[in-house]
Amino acid sequence: MANIGIMGHGVVGSGVVEVLTKNSSSIEKKAGQPVKIKKILDLKEFNDSPYKELFTKNPDDILEDPDVPIVVEVMGGKEPAYTYVKKAIMSGKHVVTSNKELVAQYGAELLKLAKEKDVNFLFEASVGGGIPIIRPLSECLAANEITEIIGILNGTTNYILTKMKKEGMRFEEALSDAQQKGYAERDPSDDVEGYDAARKLAILASIAYDERVDYHRIHTEGITSITKEDAIYADYMGKAIKLLAICRSLGDRLMLRVSPVMIDRLSPLANVDDVFNAIMVRGNAIGDVMFYGRGAGKLPTASAVVGDIIDAVKHLETKKKNVWSRENDDNVMDIMETETRYFVRVEYDDEDKAADAVKSIFKDCQLIMCNDQSLKNELGFVTSTAKEKELASLFEILIGHKDIKSIKNKIRIEHNL
Repeated sequence: MANIGIMGHGVVGSGVVEVLTKNSSSIEKKAGQPVKIKKILDLKEFNDSPYKELFTKNPDDILEDPDVPIVVEVMGGKEPAYTYVKKAIMSGKHVVTSNKELVAQYGAELLKLAKEKDVNFLFEASVGGGIPIIRPLSECLAANEITEIIGILNGTTNYILTKMKKEGMRFEEALSDAQQKGYAERDPSDDVEGYDAARKLAILASIAYDERVDYHRIHTEGITSITKEDAIYADYMGKAIKLLAICRSLGDRLMLRVSPVMIDRLSPLANVDDVFNAIMVRGNAIGDVMFYGRGAGKLPTASAVVGDIIDAVKHLETKKKNVWSRENDDNVMDIMETETRYFVRVEYDDEDKAADAVKSIFKDCQLIMCNDQSLKNELGFVTSTAKEKELASLFEILIGHKDIKSIKNKIRIEHNL
């Protein structure tokens, strides 16, 4: 019998207990032995819980118990999760976590420590909730040189953008709807500003390229600037707006970016709606593969956690390969050196003069004439592909032109997705 200690009994933690209990027979067969919950750490009272005898408020009841070889951290946040996980590994315990903040910030350190202590540090649920992606990327696709990872990694923002596209909601309306349904936090900034997706992208890139990627170095933009008018233009152009997390291998450097992007509406990613997530991986042998499913939620995330628990039980006496092993502080390209193209909306007083101004500054641009009645005194256009720094200079010239009142918005465009 393999004893585990669970740290945290919130949404994910309670889901882990539920899955372990409900599927105990099949889990035993797959793990090779029964899995028993010995202790559950949480500061709250659970007097009505059928597991009330298992609860403790003292982390050392798990961390210092020699009969608990596996610690499951599902508290979330950096602290005290980092302190507890580090102590568990130092004590020779295997660790399973769903904590993306922990893995993105301290993953390299904890993996190195786990290697030194000859234990496993597993984190399948840290990206994509119930979608299997960590193990496929590190094991099943190991024969490939990964050229690109493109993902919709945040269900909250995808839900908001879906509502804006399908129901014509403004951002504020769609956010309020997401909060009412429990898809968005009271303070949604981690989601809507793109930080959550950036952490997840850092984890995936670190695995794919076997070296730590610092998520602080990922160029990150959220969806707060996206408007109903942007969605109207996107529909007119046959495109959809998605918050995409993108990693591209460009020689010995990585282009990493989280931002709203217009993609062709026939793209598989364009049709990933509501709270669903999807991750497309491109390899030089396999081509394109896509992983799709619920990226969050009690049972989907618990499914991934329990999968790692089974893996940990099966490898109690053996050490799995480190998911990434190298430190590299110079692996991320400056965003200004990367190439892209933009869709741009400008406000004007005189349409003909504004069009002439745009064409004089952006030589090979394509004007977008959308006749929707809600688009008054504004013009859309698509730039040619150029370096970000070159386009930034042109945007400065455009803003200063006498026939352009303002740039309403600019959104990158991606092809071949």
